[in-house]
Amino acid sequence: MKFAVIGAGSWGTALAIQLARNGTTYLWGRKPQHIDEMQKSRKNQKYLPGIVFPDNIIPEKDLEKAISSSDAVLVVSPSHAFAEILKKITPYLQERPLAWASKGFEPGSGRFLHQVAEDIIGKDHPMALVTGPSFAKDVAEGKPTLVTVASNSDQFARDVAYALHNSQFRVYISHDMIGAELGGAVKNVLALATGICDGMQLGDNTRAAILTRGMAEMMRLGQAMNCKPETLMGLSGLGDLVLTCTGDLSRNRRMGLALGRGQSIEEAKTEIGQVVEGINTADEVMRLAKKYNVDMPISEHVWKVVNGLMTPAEAVKELMSREVRQEFE
Repeated sequence: MKFAVIGAGSWGTALAIQLARNGTTYLWGRKPQHIDEMQKSRKNQKYLPGIVFPDNIIPEKDLEKAISSSDAVLVVSPSHAFAEILKKITPYLQERPLAWASKGFEPGSGRFLHQVAEDIIGKDHPMALVTGPSFAKDVAEGKPTLVTVASNSDQFARDVAYALHNSQFRVYISHDMIGAELGGAVKNVLALATGICDGMQLGDNTRAAILTRGMAEMMRLGQAMNCKPETLMGLSGLGDLVLTCTGDLSRNRRMGLALGRGQSIEEAKTEIGQVVEGINTADEVMRLAKKYNVDMPISEHVWKVVNGLMTPAEAVKELMSREVRQEFE
């Protein structure tokens, strides 16, 4: 199955490289000059410097040509641009199934990305999301990686899995799209939390506590939303949480580290240079927590910090001063 990958950032390029290890893959980006550079150098020097493209990657400036030459489309964009991208590709998509590897919620509405997709291209359209613990650099370099493909279509889930699968990249299949998307979004907020604590040099005990109690928050929200608990305990939940909270390639963790060291959000954004999903996601997680009446104190305090309502030190003090309670209720 030929894919057109829509989005030529680090993650889109890494997935295009992985797909191209198995077959022809088109890679489209919104900046024609960037595509020209990739065509000439056979690299994405801006986002994945030094990694040479497989022969099967075709960087393409013409969106219609990229999609019409492919059997399926994989969108890899920041969550805030997801709806805009879908509207842009819809005239060319036709019956081609749609996959995405974006994580987060639609800002403002708080909708899951599969709900956005259903609204734009229809509920019956085959769709899937690729999620799990997967840094772009590791995937592009061919280091062993495992992900989940969650889909409303068993056939398309298998098509995506086999298009990606090889001896360095293993894919598991799920039909719990809500659980898979929830895990991939909430972990970004918790990565901010662990980054903040590590930036404050609070130690390994604190990081372990944030991971554990953060996972409990994710499970409580998932239960309220009828997600399968095994989904959240799998690659798309726990797996992604561990990677994003502990790996220094994580933009959300790096943002937290900067905040914990006393930098402002704007200073940290400039330093990181790419979208940090957890900042917007914190707003949507708090909306869901309120809607479903779920206690999420770590996520709530991250939200307060990134919105300037509390300093990191004040957030830690308030969290540690909470009343004694049962660990599980």
